[in-house]
Amino acid sequence: MIGKILGNRYEIVEKVGGGGMALVYKAKCRLLNRYVAVKVLRAEFTNDTDIIEKFKRESQAAASLSHPNIVNVYDVGEEGEIYYIVMEYIKGKTLKEIIQEKKVLDTEEIISYTKQIALALQHAHSNHVIHRDIKPHNIMITEDNRVKVTDFGIALAATSSTITNMGNVIGSVHYFSPEQARGGYTDEKSDLYSLGIVMYEMATGKLPYEGDSPVAIALKHIQGNPKLPSEINSNISRKLEKIILKLIQKDQSLRYQNTKDLLEDIEQLKEDVDFDYDQNNINYEDSPTQIIPRIDYDQISPMEIENEPETENINKKRKNKTIIISAILTALLAAGLFTFGLFYISSLFNTEEIEVPNFVGMHIEEAREEAERLGLALKESTQESSEVEANRIIRQNPADGRKVKAGFPIDVVVSTGTSSIVVPDLVYKPGTEVDYILENYGLKAGIPQERYSEFPVGVVIEQDPVAGSEVAKGTTVNYVISLGPETVTIPMPNLIGVNIETAKQILAQQNLQLGNVKEDYSDEYKEGIVMDQNIAAGVQITEDTTVNLVVSKGALESTEPEIPENNNLPPDGSNNTNGDNTAPSDDVVTKYIDISLPGHSGVVDILIKRLPNGEVVVSKKHDIERNGEKTRVSLSGTKGTTVEFELHINGVKHDTNIILNF
Repeated sequence: MIGKILGNRYEIVEKVGGGGMALVYKAKCRLLNRYVAVKVLRAEFTNDTDIIEKFKRESQAAASLSHPNIVNVYDVGEEGEIYYIVMEYIKGKTLKEIIQEKKVLDTEEIISYTKQIALALQHAHSNHVIHRDIKPHNIMITEDNRVKVTDFGIALAATSSTITNMGNVIGSVHYFSPEQARGGYTDEKSDLYSLGIVMYEMATGKLPYEGDSPVAIALKHIQGNPKLPSEINSNISRKLEKIILKLIQKDQSLRYQNTKDLLEDIEQLKEDVDFDYDQNNINYEDSPTQIIPRIDYDQISPMEIENEPETENINKKRKNKTIIISAILTALLAAGLFTFGLFYISSLFNTEEIEVPNFVGMHIEEAREEAERLGLALKESTQESSEVEANRIIRQNPADGRKVKAGFPIDVVVSTGTSSIVVPDLVYKPGTEVDYILENYGLKAGIPQERYSEFPVGVVIEQDPVAGSEVAKGTTVNYVISLGPETVTIPMPNLIGVNIETAKQILAQQNLQLGNVKEDYSDEYKEGIVMDQNIAAGVQITEDTTVNLVVSKGALESTEPEIPENNNLPPDGSNNTNGDNTAPSDDVVTKYIDISLPGHSGVVDILIKRLPNGEVVVSKKHDIERNGEKTRVSLSGTKGTTVEFELHINGVKHDTNIILNF
């Protein structure tokens, strides 16, 4: 197997252990890049359908369990005649190895290991799984002293009790219970018996029953009495000894009835002080899981019966060895006759075994009809489920494929569905409260969506399912939160050059408001034409913005018809050129000049200041694309004066000033 790759994923690295039915290897998982343990069924069992079925059952039983004290099962596979289970790889030792090294364990170790094993069994039993092979070989102890119960190879899902294979018994003979030896009914208390044997071995370093053959050892489990642990280890706690003796009672009704009661007594042991134990030598003998015949008393020779050591309950010694032997022979004869009679009578009523069908997913009425047709009985219980429709079966026990006698009760769990919940009204509620509201109703909040609306920001404006709907518990409710009114922006239209009536229509179409309308003279625009707007064209604005306009009144008549052709007009020879002197006349004269704008494009800002005081006398915008590269402006001055003006184009001062004689 070394180097072999199973499932195109698990590369076998080395052999790390083995039992009576399987070998265990360390392997590297190529997908997740981690080490795992791979349990492979021994080759001699690959043709035994019963063993293969039991091996597969291990994976099903263990995979259904999830507990820190139980080895995790990751995968199960079959490759040719190789049947394997992939499990958690535990770095540590078996409890058997620890007992072998330490001889006996101290009280604190026994308490710690027993408690963890009991917790693992409690979880398994609560899931209706009986281990049936509890022994120190199947209990791993990690490097941080944590217990990991493994090897559910003969685990069996159970109802209240389960009958062992009537022909053979599978288990480890040193540790299994009397009822397992007899091939009778096993239940949770059978695992507790085996745990008691493990505790006995931890406390004494010895097994309570030894023999020359598995049958002889099994018989001692049925009718023998072991030495008291305190006879082997005088330092053992009396309280611990009582727990061990109660666990290994032959009568199931006298043992702990469940792990809960055991755990309560284990907790009390923590009050005990530590003791120095005598380091007794032990004769270690492995106890592999085996298939042995069911114990029939009439098959056992008297030589296989050994006298057992006295216990505290035996107060009188036998006086006559002959009487003892005679009594034993008489008892064996009676037992043999009884067993023969029992099997003879049972054979008269022997009925054909029935294969259990798959009831899972079936409607309960349909399942009842099928069970009645096959001669089986249904033992029904109910459970709420959000995944399985009401009145359909969630799970069953035993599983389908098992063979049982007619009338055998099949446990089925029937779904009741989920109780319906009325969805609360979330509309107009703050979005921050939705999670809290739905949680109180047993519902889940979905991921909220957002949308613009006329409602305030942050409130719920829509939900699905709607308020008042009846839904199952845990249903997700989706909802929409308001972002408030949506802000719509539009580019400011260009109104310059259109008549005022057209401008009004354009503003109305764009949901803009007309503000102040101012009129002014213009040599560039005809009367009634918009010559300026307070918001430049193309600027993004919101609806309902107010726009102010300037409308042309037409050209102002000139008192001097001559129009200079450039912006650099020389003085007319007058000595008054500084712009500060005033003419003797108070008449105001207006002159018109053309400003050339070569090299410019788009809308140009024109600004003219009177010198020397810097008074702005002209401020306008000129659209070159619409109105050309030349614009006309009017400048005024007192008649008989010479005035100097400063020209700025797009905020840049022109190289030469304008000088006019009025």
